[in-house]
Parts: sequence; structure tokens; C-alpha cells
Amino acid sequence: MAQQIHIVEDDVAFGKMLTTFLERKGFAVSVSLSGENARKMLTDKTFHFLITDLKLPDDSGLALLEFSQKIAPNTKVILMTGYAEVDTAVKAIKKGALDYISKPFRPEELLMIIEEETSKSKDVDLNFTETKTEPISAPETKFVVGISESSKKFNEYLKLVGPTDMCVLIQGESGTGKEVAAKAIHKYSSRYNKNFVAVDCGAIPKEIAASEFFGHVKGSFTGAVNDKMGHFEAANGGTLFLDEVGNLSYENQIQLLRALQERRIKPVGSNTEIDVDVRILSATNEDLLKAVSEGKFREDLYHRLNEFSVHIPSLHERKEDLFMFTEYFLAEANQSLQKEVVGLSKEVEEAFKNYAWPGNLRELKNVIKRSVLLTNSAVIPLEVIPKEVLFSEKKQKNSVDFSKESNEKQLILNALKEADFNKTKAAKMLNITRKTLYNKLELYKIEL
Repeated sequence: MAQQIHIVEDDVAFGKMLTTFLERKGFAVSVSLSGENARKMLTDKTFHFLITDLKLPDDSGLALLEFSQKIAPNTKVILMTGYAEVDTAVKAIKKGALDYISKPFRPEELLMIIEEETSKSKDVDLNFTETKTEPISAPETKFVVGISESSKKFNEYLKLVGPTDMCVLIQGESGTGKEVAAKAIHKYSSRYNKNFVAVDCGAIPKEIAASEFFGHVKGSFTGAVNDKMGHFEAANGGTLFLDEVGNLSYENQIQLLRALQERRIKPVGSNTEIDVDVRILSATNEDLLKAVSEGKFREDLYHRLNEFSVHIPSLHERKEDLFMFTEYFLAEANQSLQKEVVGLSKEVEEAFKNYAWPGNLRELKNVIKRSVLLTNSAVIPLEVIPKEVLFSEKKQKNSVDFSKESNEKQLILNALKEADFNKTKAAKMLNITRKTLYNKLELYKIEL
């Protein structure tokens, strides 16, 4: 059966072009010209992919993303955006969007995103009827070891905690590679030849979370046509990775806490408990302590999951590693696309250095792969690089170099005042990260 794709695009000609292209590739495509019609379509029908423009006459791509997550959490959402809206698109990815693609783009770029996701999930149907688990052996785990000080410290922590059985909470911005870090911890443990099971907690509707985690027996509820093994049992003897654990409902948190404390699970509809030996690794890009203080996340569960914490530095924090990751993703893209691109042009290297990479390693990987797809020469030329990267480079050239300024404190105060003391906006105006701004505020003893 052809995969179902729904496109939300008010530009009739552009929507028709995408429809024709995707239908030729074997997809079943439908189109909405408005957010109102898209919401009706999402309510009435199941889609594998929702491709929506960020800006619509009567709606927004972000609002459609949130609507889709509520009524069709298994539908993958891809946002189409202008280069000036990339910050918003990155926020969308943090909220659960699969990816974003900057206009103008070639249909082949969109197809690449769809096919890559399809290849990942082809063994799991839309109704979570099957859990795919594979043993991860030590040699199979891919991990790039950086040369920056922050990367060295991060890698030392992974090697230190790996051989233990401690629960580890992995924290970091979206796109920094939290699942890769979890697999590295698994590789360093004595469980490396057992199952590594990754679970996206943000993609599981709370109503079926118990079934997903603990399994169910046939006939236990409507739709339970077979016995099903849950994630805990699938990971027995190995490692269970809970990605975006902060998205679990309060009720699901209680169920998870009990399983961790008792080391036993009971499938839905069963009277028999099953002993499980599972190491728990979890990840989040949210402030779980803040969630605890606000009553959204259980404090006892937080401490149970956080026997040891690891912070993954953002790509901006380890710029020395940028071209190591570039080289790795370039080789990966060449193999995937059957190309032989050997590197970046000097102009592209400079653009990469000046870009802040808000989407971190995920964004770098996507930029590299799309660029390789569009490159017909030995090196990646400037014209195939997304506009947001080039726009950032021009902006950087006009920005202030703090190392050459004697009135840095005054510049910071001016930016804060202009941004109504919004630190995130002020950091963007100064072209520095929010963390750097906080360090500067502490250095100059600026109190707000």
C-alpha cells in the first residue's frame, strides 16, 4: 500500500508540483490550501507524513504540528520554511517535527527526508503493533570523539559511567546526539551484547503508554488482537533508552517509577508479573528540575533516573570539532547517495565556521547530506548551501567582535535594554549564545 502524504500549501502551483513529483515516486498525495481543511483531513484520515508550510493564511505550521501530535501522534511532520524563519523551524523540531526544509528547494531534497525516515521505521506500523529491537554489539556503535576540551570531558564521563549499572540522565539541546551518547554508554557496559531499546516518550499517546512499556495480552482491550511484548521485556538484560522522558504524563511517570523500584512489570490484562533486569538511560532537552518545582515531573522519579547526569555540549560550544563531524557526515552521505564528494570549498568552510548551528549535529548532518545530493563536483560549492547558513555568515561579518571592544559591558547593557531585558533576544542581537551572555553577566556583575 502506498504511503499517505498530506501537503498543506496555499501556493497552488507549488503544491501541484510537489504532488506530481511525489505521486511519480509512488506516494498517495492529497493537498489542503488552508489550515482549516488540513485539520479536517487529519481528523478523518491517517497519514504517514504531513508536509506543511510554516506560514498559512488562516493558520501556522507550528499550530498544525501541535494539532497533529494530539490526534495523530504517529504522523511525521515536515515544515517548509523561508530561510529567515529557521529559528522557528528549529523550535518546531524541538517540539517533535521530523525536519524542516528551506524554500526554495528541489523536490529531491524532500524525497530524501521522507525515504530516510521510511527506511528507519519500515518495520514498525502506524499503530505501534510491533517493537523492533536489535542487539547492539560493541563494534557497531558509531561515535565521533571530538578534540575540544568540552568533548574530551564529555567522553570521559561516558567511559566512566558506562561500565556501571547506574541510571544516567543525558541532557543537551535538541540535535546534539543524545541517542548516540546513550548507545556509547551501552557499548562501554557489560550489557553491550544485549538489546539496546530506544523509546521516544514524546511519540507515545498516554492512553497506550502502559501497553508500550509493559506489553499486553490478547483481548485485554479493544484492538489487542495478539499478545504483545513491551519495551521493558524487550530490553531485558540490556539497556532501555527513554528519549524525551519529560514528555511522559504524570500517570505514566507513576507507572514507570513502580517498574524501576520493583524491577517487575505486569502486562496490561495479565495477572502475572515478570522480573526484568534493565538498565535505564534517559534524555531530555528540558529543565527537569524546573518541571519538578512546577509539579509537572515527579521528584522521586527524577532522582531515580538521575543517579548520574551527563551534559552534551552544543556544537557551538565545541567549534573545534566542527570539521571532524563534517568529515564523518560527508563520508556517510557519500556512501548513502553513492557519490564521491571529497570535501568543502574554502567559501563553504568559512560559512560553516561563522554559522551558529542552532540545530546542532542533526542540522549539520542534514545540511551535509542535502549539499552532497546537489553537488556535481569534487567539493561542495557555495551555491548548494542553504540560505540560512549564508545569511548567518553575512550577519556575522557585521557583528561586534568582543575581543576588540573595550566597552563590552555597555554593549551588553544596551542590547538588554533594546530587547526589553529578554536575555534570549539580547544574545541574538549580540550574536553570542545565551550561555555566553550569562557568563558575561556574571563576569561584569550585571544584575537584572
